[in-house]
Amino acid sequence: MFILPSTIEKAEESASSFLGRDSKLFAMFQNCFTNTLETTTRDMGDNRYFIFTGDIPAMWLRDSSAQINHYIPYANEDGYLRNVIEGLLRKQYQCIITDPYANSYNQGEEGYHYGKDQTLQNPCVWERKYEVDSLCSPIRLAYKYWKATGRIDHLNSDFLVVANIILDLWILEQRHEQSSYRFERPDDVETDTLKNGGRGTPVGYTGMTWSGFRPSDDACAYGYLIPSNMFASVVLGFLEEIARDIYCDAILEKRCRSLKHEIQRGIEEFGIVEHPEFGRIFAYEVDGLGHYNLMDDANVPSLLSLPYIGYCGSDDPVYRNTRRFILSGNNPYYFSGSHAKGIGSPHTPAGYIWHISLIIQGLTSADQDEIKKIWELLETTDGGTLYMHEGFHADNPGLYTRKWFAWANSLFSEFVLTEAGKAPAKGRR
Repeated sequence: MFILPSTIEKAEESASSFLGRDSKLFAMFQNCFTNTLETTTRDMGDNRYFIFTGDIPAMWLRDSSAQINHYIPYANEDGYLRNVIEGLLRKQYQCIITDPYANSYNQGEEGYHYGKDQTLQNPCVWERKYEVDSLCSPIRLAYKYWKATGRIDHLNSDFLVVANIILDLWILEQRHEQSSYRFERPDDVETDTLKNGGRGTPVGYTGMTWSGFRPSDDACAYGYLIPSNMFASVVLGFLEEIARDIYCDAILEKRCRSLKHEIQRGIEEFGIVEHPEFGRIFAYEVDGLGHYNLMDDANVPSLLSLPYIGYCGSDDPVYRNTRRFILSGNNPYYFSGSHAKGIGSPHTPAGYIWHISLIIQGLTSADQDEIKKIWELLETTDGGTLYMHEGFHADNPGLYTRKWFAWANSLFSEFVLTEAGKAPAKGRR
């Protein structure tokens, strides 16, 4: 067993008191809670852990962080979990130092690549799609682990190097025209390559930082991805606190605070649009030249996930307007079928709803009827597998993508444990 029995017992006790031990949802929790450690975690033997995403043999910074997030509450009492979380962070630091523009990595220098992309290749890198949120995720994981356990061994000299690499890169990418980053994937689908010779579509200065790709790994239509800049704003606050309380580094603290304020001003000036039906809403992407993209994608960070990532509360007026927009047919990736309705992604076929987006909808809702409906959908859209997937068809949940997708399983477990912590012992009903 990969987790000490006491950890499993404690998690299952919380889940069973909420879901009912004989329920299908509880059986799903039993499968999903341990899925990351049972199937996607490799001990590299050098105090590092490699956590790949599931049916793809590479490690994403974003996915690997999310895959173990639900273990953090148990790390204080479980030495194995502490080793895994700290070992993953050490591996992530190594990856970012190797190439901060990459989104996913090999276990070592195997030289495996997704494709023959026109960009700076490295034998450690699986794919070099630059995504702002990829660099946010290890910072968030390191911060949450510190706050949950009080441990600071992982906030070491490598973390300080990584923090400064990320700050330098985000500041550089405020003026993307000065960047050397290019990415092209010849003869592939349009969403897998950047236009304009690999530079992406033109942008103007906004104070925000540029991103080539979305959390879905699809190319941005416009280079200032609002949810990712919001996530960056949040983690810059985390870095500011770490710089002050752990490193006593006034220069780093000031740099974090300054960049956070610049990004936030950019979001407020360029990232809010007046919609004729919904009022003031957040755009998904903008270019600083007057163009914007109104949509939301299932992957996190998303506009739907803003309270989850800590950018604003669920009662924020602009968020509430945005939520109504993206959970309606006005969002081109909101699908409604005979069995389910919810947010999907251009990354998967039309009509496919993502389990991640449904769970985030539940985690960010204060409406008990809405949350109850989410539980019903999760229970009836597993395709008979007792696991979560990437996307399933709104008319037929038996049609789904990615049978082995550990991030979705971990997020489902987090949803169960989060709601169990709010509910009385009598359960979710």
